[in-house]
Amino acid sequence: MITEPIGAAVRRGGGVARVTGDQQFIADIRLDRMLHVKLVHIDCGHARIVSIDTSAAQAARGVVGVFTAADLPSPMPRFGPVYSDRPILAIGATKYHGQPVGAVVAETKEAAEAAAELIRVEHEVLPGVYSIEAALDPKSPLVQEPDLRPDDPRRDTNVLNELHFGWGDVDHAKADIVVDNVYEFPMVTHFAIEPHAFIAAPEDDGVVVWTPTQNPFQMQRIIAQVLGLPVAKVRVRAPDPGGAFGGKQHPKYEPLVALLALRTGRPVRLLLTLEETFQEVRRTSCRIRARTGFQSDGTISFQDIESDFLMGAYADIAERVIAKSNYLACGPYRVPAARVVVRALFSHTTPSTAFRGFGTPQVSWAHESQLDDAAWRSGIDRVEIRLRNLARKGEPFVPGDTPADGDWAESVRKAADAIGWGTPLAKGRGRGLAVAVKASATTGASYSIVRLHWDGSATVLAGTSDMGQGARTVLAQVAAHELGIPVEWVSVVMGDTAAVPFDLQTSASRSTVFMGQAVADACHDIKAQLEQMASELGLEAGVSLVEVLRARFGEVRGEVIGVGSKRSEHLADHPLGGAPSFYEFSCSASEVEVDEGTGDILLVRHVTVADVGKALNPQHVAMQDEGAAVMGLGHTLMEHIVLDDAGRIRNLGALDYRIPTTKDLPLEMHSMTVENADGPGPYGSKGAGEGGLMATAPAVASAVTEATGVVIRDLPLTPERVWTEIQRSRGKDGPTS
Repeated sequence: MITEPIGAAVRRGGGVARVTGDQQFIADIRLDRMLHVKLVHIDCGHARIVSIDTSAAQAARGVVGVFTAADLPSPMPRFGPVYSDRPILAIGATKYHGQPVGAVVAETKEAAEAAAELIRVEHEVLPGVYSIEAALDPKSPLVQEPDLRPDDPRRDTNVLNELHFGWGDVDHAKADIVVDNVYEFPMVTHFAIEPHAFIAAPEDDGVVVWTPTQNPFQMQRIIAQVLGLPVAKVRVRAPDPGGAFGGKQHPKYEPLVALLALRTGRPVRLLLTLEETFQEVRRTSCRIRARTGFQSDGTISFQDIESDFLMGAYADIAERVIAKSNYLACGPYRVPAARVVVRALFSHTTPSTAFRGFGTPQVSWAHESQLDDAAWRSGIDRVEIRLRNLARKGEPFVPGDTPADGDWAESVRKAADAIGWGTPLAKGRGRGLAVAVKASATTGASYSIVRLHWDGSATVLAGTSDMGQGARTVLAQVAAHELGIPVEWVSVVMGDTAAVPFDLQTSASRSTVFMGQAVADACHDIKAQLEQMASELGLEAGVSLVEVLRARFGEVRGEVIGVGSKRSEHLADHPLGGAPSFYEFSCSASEVEVDEGTGDILLVRHVTVADVGKALNPQHVAMQDEGAAVMGLGHTLMEHIVLDDAGRIRNLGALDYRIPTTKDLPLEMHSMTVENADGPGPYGSKGAGEGGLMATAPAVASAVTEATGVVIRDLPLTPERVWTEIQRSRGKDGPTS
């Protein structure tokens, strides 16, 4: 048994079940009399629905019901985490490729699929908004109807919001070097191994929904709103998902299956194909223009940034992604004057949502590439220019907000040493290094109940979702440490709104800090009760908790229940609604070898360094950072969604959408941490797990530039793109734009 769990590589709870196939995912759940749902789509992005003929499907064997917008409540219920703008089924027109216009409910999956093929949808393909240029063009069609936001002065445009951040006087700032560039980041999808899946069933006079969501309590609230039920009549059961990365953070088809279950009076099940999942979730794409002024010594004098982020057909959580990331669009640097203007744009494309990094990979692609450009122009080492500008610990790099909460230069030096910065390079090779910073949770509410049983074992009740990040294990470690019992004696219950107390959400790398502290506080509550019991019983100091329990409860037995919470309140006057509780800072460094004849990039070595405060489980942190790094290499080197002129995704599925395989991994990969116990979580911890991908793209691109002399500002760095730029630059000296 592990005697001191904090800082130990405790084996992941549920890990064996995951790798052996014993874990029960949504697709494994079977309920009596369960019906099956198949969605009906139109094969284009934007189309007017003229008519839907469901007669053949209604008459097909095994069909229980066929539902279109005409069969649902009027006005059509709409939902969303911030704006209630997304209809349960398309009304009048489809707004993105894959938006369902109908749903077939049948006795078997095969019957539902066959009947869906019989439905005839007469439609008229309409001009669509599929790019940033089109979204900004006043002549383009509107994606959303103006009456969905009647009081919004932008209701007759495709701009949901325009956000402004900044300080100082950019227009009068002096600079010796001004770097002015445009960067583009493509649409990419989450590609969780488990496609989206949903089950719903009537329960008493309410409904229960099974979904692999990251946010069971938000899901409960939104489903209740859609159905017009009290929250107490909606139960959400959330088994551990098979990957989420933000894509399972907010509702997609849960309101639909809940409604269908109530309409049919039976359990219903909807399993999306991988291709359908591609059509439902993606990262926000963007174009960023950055003007950065530098003094001759490499220090930044101003940042002037204008960005456009393509959200998709519905708002989902994209506006929050855009706001949070662009609030730190200048990076973790001292910037005397800054102006950031960012637009959140609608388009006839898959709605974008939360994705690991929450917009930080997009903005770091720009601010880190800007520093590289300045370094090349001024002759300053690329590591040195970062060290000269990095905010020091305790320094408010965004005026008036949470100051830098770590010795971030330590991470940079550690990564530079690990990559062999400054040592000789073979021909065709280059090294790059980049940093990124992400604002953590700005508001939050996590509650935990800990039950200390008569035999000294404990059960932790927590609303956090374990998506594979190991939250279940870390919470057990915290409880074991606080109660002084072996971690093997702790059980953690999650994923059922009827069984666990409220947690706002599992996002923003918050679980260790927020829920971890709530668990610790619940244990403190238990210890205080035990101390009171021991005093009342006249027990000597130092007796074990089991002895106290047995002396207090005797043969009748009983348990001690502790309650803990951690909250961060909403601040109406803060641009983000609250100050960041901590920052997730990371540094990535990469060494590459480029084949100039093909443009192919060989990853020789890749390093990540995360400032985590305290690694409660070092093995978990390493695994999370390595996984994040591989994900970051995906959007850096190969991943991008391809649309045709009709807004259709042309590379749906595993064959046509490239993600990294074992053959694409670096020859060497190293993940390291900086631990100074300077975080707000238990034992000085901060969040971790997103940092490994946030600065990957600029680090690899910087290495490619050193290896080839070319600068590429559009992702991904595909062999074709690299080869084309090399051909254009032949005969030129030094890096070229």
